Amino acid sequence: MRPVYAETFEVCQHQCMANGDGNGWVLCDRCQTRHWGLHGAAGLLLVRTDLVPACVLLQLRAAWTHGGGTWALPGGALDSHETPVLAAAREAWEETGINPDDLTFKAIFADDHGNWRYDTVIAHASSDVDAYEANAESADLRWVPLDEVGYFDLHPGLRATWPELIEHVKASLQS
Repeated sequence: MRPVYAETFEVCQHQCMANGDGNGWVLCDRCQTRHWGLHGAAGLLLVRTDLVPACVLLQLRAAWTHGGGTWALPGGALDSHETPVLAAAREAWEETGINPDDLTFKAIFADDHGNWRYDTVIAHASSDVDAYEANAESADLRWVPLDEVGYFDLHPGLRATWPELIEHVKASLQS
């Protein structure tokens, strides 16, 4: 996983409209499993900086979804016209009702599999953002202290990258 930094991240709510051309499965060259997202996928790793300790938002995936019954980040397939930040913001808005205008986008971390990639977008919220189960993909949402995330039954992709992601989240809290 490698960090990608940008000087500014701009997300407007009117850009959070899905056209769905990214929906579909890709057979991964690296791990020989299926991944969701014809153009890759992105998720929002949202950090509440006003809580002590800092907490991240986890989503319990509905049983019928990819990775159903596991805890993950709000996220999903990129559409062809989207950047990872736009896709992560759109997916979080669709799944949790979080307004992208309430967030400060900090960094993007890419888990590149060659013919498929998952981008984790780290963002901060300094106040109680209004997160709720906005569609049927979410069975539950929880704010979880950073050091407790590993105790949850995580989606396999998040479980594999969490040890590195937690370090990047901690670094983002210092900047």
